[in-house]
Amino acid sequence: MAGKYNIKVTPATNSRVHTVDFNDIPFGRVISDHMFIVDYDGEKWVDPRIEPFHKLEISPANLALHYGQSIFEGLKATKVNGDPVLFRADMHIRRFNVTAERMCMPEMPEDLFMEGLKMLVEMDKDWVPSDEDHALYIRPMMFATDEYFGVHASEQYRFLIFTGPVGPYYPKPVKLWVEEVFTRAAQGGVGEAKCAGNYGSSLLPAMRAKKNGYDQVMWMDAVEKKYVQEVGTMNLFFVMDGKVITPATTGTILRGVTRDSFITLLKEWGYTVEDRLISIAEIADAYWRGTLQECFGAGTAAVVSHVSEITWRDRKLELTPVDEKHRPVGTRLKKYINRLRMGLEHDEHHWLQYCNSGVTAHLTEVLETV
Repeated sequence: MAGKYNIKVTPATNSRVHTVDFNDIPFGRVISDHMFIVDYDGEKWVDPRIEPFHKLEISPANLALHYGQSIFEGLKATKVNGDPVLFRADMHIRRFNVTAERMCMPEMPEDLFMEGLKMLVEMDKDWVPSDEDHALYIRPMMFATDEYFGVHASEQYRFLIFTGPVGPYYPKPVKLWVEEVFTRAAQGGVGEAKCAGNYGSSLLPAMRAKKNGYDQVMWMDAVEKKYVQEVGTMNLFFVMDGKVITPATTGTILRGVTRDSFITLLKEWGYTVEDRLISIAEIADAYWRGTLQECFGAGTAAVVSHVSEITWRDRKLELTPVDEKHRPVGTRLKKYINRLRMGLEHDEHHWLQYCNSGVTAHLTEVLETV
């Protein structure tokens, strides 16, 4: 039985999944067999389809290439009893549409987004790794497709989703450089939007940090260079004197889905959680007083990435070893989320969405005709 939108399916003739070494998956380098595509004709979304993954033909006059109307999301699928499941896909879809509104782009109907997403992941379920800390990474994106000069919003767009199996984003604890020269985002800008330009502007500071032995930069606010924002790939959490503190989302940092999940869990587990402005000086002071117990990043790609070192100017804050005894909060969160996505914890918040509901029969029918 086909879904509401009668998504056309063209299966790949030969799957490439058997060529993949699932014990050695470079993050973001392996792409699955299919992708979901929908076009916006200036008035409505048309021609939803799933096709074999392929390169796109784009005009040099494409507005996205010139004026930056390009946005994306990132979420993951894992398996529970052999069936692919999505983690908080509904929240990712809503955040995608918030980004679209900020970038003057049309919203993607949530039910069309979800239907295409579930069908795509169900088709490529053999690409979903089974090991803990592994997943099928899912990249929805939208970009302008008008082809002429002029700084204004496009009328036509393309939305697509493709996927790829991944292992851990950061396989070991990370070292952070406190960035006080470059700025990621300012009030009134697009800091909390997941648009391509945010990441393009972060590449030079990140590259400079890596050349000096750091894994990523810790961004400060744009005005005073005083308050901690986020890492280039993650939101941040600090455990100080038994309290868990995370920088407030004041319009300049991403409203992370993993961040939101952690805040919910920590409050339920009885932790005091503070969502507020926090300065680098406060963090350094806690370190010198011996009350900075943990620092970790939170994000879809990394889930939890422990921070082993923070360098602020000429000060180096070296944190305790990474193990369950010394990093109980971050370790517990990571373990819980990984177990939940593998079906080993009760899904009391209804954060998991199964992919085969309502579309399996349709896919079987399509694949049997090939």
